[in-house]
Amino acid sequence: MHFLSPQYLWLLLIVPALAAAYVVALRRRKKVAVRYADLGLVKQAIGPAQRWRRHVPPILFLLAIVVTILAVARPSAVITLPNDSRTIILAIDVSLSMRAMDVPPNRMQAAQVAAKGFVKELPRDVKAGIVTFAGNAVLVQPPTQDRDELAAAIDRFQMQRHTAIGSGIIVSLASIFPEDGIEVEQAMFNGFSRDGPRKGSLDKAPKAEKKEFKPVPPGSFQSAAIVLLTDGRRTIGPDPLEAAKMAADRGVRVFTVGFGSASGGSVDIDGMSIYMRFDEETLKAVAAVTRADYFHASSAADLKKVYEDLNTKFALERKDTEITALFTALAAALAVAAAGFSLLWFNRLV
Repeated sequence: MHFLSPQYLWLLLIVPALAAAYVVALRRRKKVAVRYADLGLVKQAIGPAQRWRRHVPPILFLLAIVVTILAVARPSAVITLPNDSRTIILAIDVSLSMRAMDVPPNRMQAAQVAAKGFVKELPRDVKAGIVTFAGNAVLVQPPTQDRDELAAAIDRFQMQRHTAIGSGIIVSLASIFPEDGIEVEQAMFNGFSRDGPRKGSLDKAPKAEKKEFKPVPPGSFQSAAIVLLTDGRRTIGPDPLEAAKMAADRGVRVFTVGFGSASGGSVDIDGMSIYMRFDEETLKAVAAVTRADYFHASSAADLKKVYEDLNTKFALERKDTEITALFTALAAALAVAAAGFSLLWFNRLV
């Protein structure tokens, strides 16, 4: 736990002073009690229960002051909260390299089994969509809560040439923000300018002016996320880091999964044996830019574990949260308890 306004913690110095004042007040009462002729009679009248009861309200009141001061300092702690992510886009590499058999029976089949397990275990109120990418990217299943439709879409994967990781991210973003009019084709085939996808050719009719896009902090959009799995490196299409910046500007996190053995695996393409490895550095950079996480899965079991971890992340999330309201409520409860006990036992306030 830490405090957002720690400069107010000096007020805690008041607490020892109040405790000392209470002790002084008790000693003065004892001096007054000496005037009685029979102290034993006074103690008998008070009784043992009354002797400890008289300290309870002041102690509770003192604790209420302490908690109030802590509340003024605005405490914050990392706590586990339900995640607001309600749409998950699975972007899966279907390039020919996914036929490599370093992950038995092969990378593609292992990825399909793990992906179906992932969508099956998602919370029921979470929608999932599926994007596949190779030479280009396609939304093969729009976001839905129907797990059977998702599983059927995964079974229909068609493998193709090349690996366009950036295209997979862009199409995933377009499926999350269908109303934003993201220029998917321009971004995938014409590349990027400094401010986003480059414009089409000048001889085309101009389109209606769009609403000005305002970037948001990376990772701030909590209603959707992208999980991207690939076993290779970009061979075509837009730069994955530029596509990741598009996601970051919209606050969408892109969790990346590098699939396959660390040393890579060979695959037969048109009679040629090609050795395939994934671009771990780029995948780490994509995740970092969007404030997400990178995972490496070198086996089917590893991939299953990665998806299980991601499922937990989308169901519950550890988040730094201000808990001033909790401390304020506790301080109020202690103050009310102190006053209540004082009235109940002594017919007076603290």
